[in-house]
Amino acid sequence: MLSVEKHHPDGRREIVFPDQTIKYLYPDGREESIFPDGTVVKLSESGEKTVEFNNGQREIHTSQYKRREYPDGTLKTVYSNGRQETKFPSGRVRIKNKDGIIIIDKK
Repeated sequence: MLSVEKHHPDGRREIVFPDQTIKYLYPDGREESIFPDGTVVKLSESGEKTVEFNNGQREIHTSQYKRREYPDGTLKTVYSNGRQETKFPSGRVRIKNKDGIIIIDKK
């Protein structure tokens, strides 16, 4: 089975792959992919990537960091220099250096 491509009047292209993944390509450079399991991946014209998982988690990738957002409000960020930061809903913040050693853990 081959992929099917549709061209819409607004300039958007839609590609449906054999595994039922759907990819939208927008004229301004944005992209959006919807996978059969419900995962949605969006790529902005600036290169920022957002992944929305079907379990409610969300991941944001930029050139400076990767951040995962959990449904309970926890945020885990890994910076390009290797530093890791976790912010919990309780207000607790834990920071690890690039080697994984905790340097700050304030409650």
